[in-house]
Amino acid sequence: MKYAFSPLVFTLGASAAALKRSDCCFQLTASGGQSGSVGQLNDGQNRVGGGYSPATYCLSNGAITDKNGRGCILTPPTTQFQCDEGASPTPGFAVGEGGQVTYNGSTKFYACPAADGEYNIYTKEVDGQDKCVEITLSTEGAKCAAASTPVPSAPPTPTTPPAVASTPEGVTSTLTSYTTECPTPQSSAPPVASSPPPAQGPTPSNTQPAPESPPPTTLTSTTSQTQTATSVQSVTSPGTPSTPTPSSSGPSSPGGCPADLAGDYQYPHLIVPVNASTPSQSFGTQYFGEVSSSPRVCSLFNFDIPSSYAGSACSAVFLLPHKAELETSNYTLSTPGSGSGQVTFAALEEPADEKTAWESVPEKERDLGVFDVEAGARFVVATGECRAGSTVAYEMCAAEGSAGLSFEWFQDWNPSPIGLFVRKC
Repeated sequence: MKYAFSPLVFTLGASAAALKRSDCCFQLTASGGQSGSVGQLNDGQNRVGGGYSPATYCLSNGAITDKNGRGCILTPPTTQFQCDEGASPTPGFAVGEGGQVTYNGSTKFYACPAADGEYNIYTKEVDGQDKCVEITLSTEGAKCAAASTPVPSAPPTPTTPPAVASTPEGVTSTLTSYTTECPTPQSSAPPVASSPPPAQGPTPSNTQPAPESPPPTTLTSTTSQTQTATSVQSVTSPGTPSTPTPSSSGPSSPGGCPADLAGDYQYPHLIVPVNASTPSQSFGTQYFGEVSSSPRVCSLFNFDIPSSYAGSACSAVFLLPHKAELETSNYTLSTPGSGSGQVTFAALEEPADEKTAWESVPEKERDLGVFDVEAGARFVVATGECRAGSTVAYEMCAAEGSAGLSFEWFQDWNPSPIGLFVRKC
């Protein structure tokens, strides 16, 4: 389902913590301003009313999936509760002793009209929706308390191998690998990446580098490691911007890295959408990146470069695989007419933060060029000396004259990686 603007994103971070999987499955019932069982549309939207058969959900480590294995997320910026194929579920959910469902400790949910007698579910009131009513959700007594301790929502602290997940309120996430052991998990970020749920959280730290982490690993590594998201100095590559090419090796700019993640790379520590239609509204860090021409929406990305990158060259690269290559992500791309659409990138003078809105986007340091986006695209956005120990920010927008462009993706490091990354050459 499409939304005016989405949250990152973000994406997924990794941690060395391992958790034992514990699932609890149930059906949901709404009470309050609207009541009834919670069912689903075929696309995974959760609805109260409408005569749908009760849907079955499972809770594991604070994140919910439906019986079809779809990750249940809160779509930005409205926080609609729905379950999407290939999505990493939003963490922060729990079920109490009496079966009452909470999100980040709150029992408040909202039902807003979607069709005659049908209501979508949200975790906060929706602007412009005057007929929303407060509801609570329960599992009708299903005992999940012991297995449903909510994973703290927090955005990503990206690492080389894992993807980080962020939420409208957090900026640190963690990758959790399930094993037979149960070391005490680090609470600095929630789970995400190749396992189940991504994390999101209310304690943003996107503008400060995360603690020094182990040396970055590559995609071939099977060990969960925590690594600080890194950034690179934005320097325009000589010549015209690379045109996307689906080759596996990927093009590179003179003196830059190939447009792939074969070496050490960093995931965005923060992804913030800004919307010209609501210039003063901030959406917080998100799971998704989005650009569109109408409404005019841009996405801002922060990368925190580790000190270990000092003296090396770094490139910002953008990857858009064919959908058949994706395992845990997805995207929607609508372009003017047929063929590719065009986007622009710019390096910003200062990092964004979770409160950044359209009217408060940092000044541009430099424009980096216009690039074609289409399935299979991969290109180098900028190359330069790694700005070790600092945070670098980029802005991505629909290019002027690219009317009708609408592009949204779930930022992910899992095969095949999708979105904006920074890698060391």
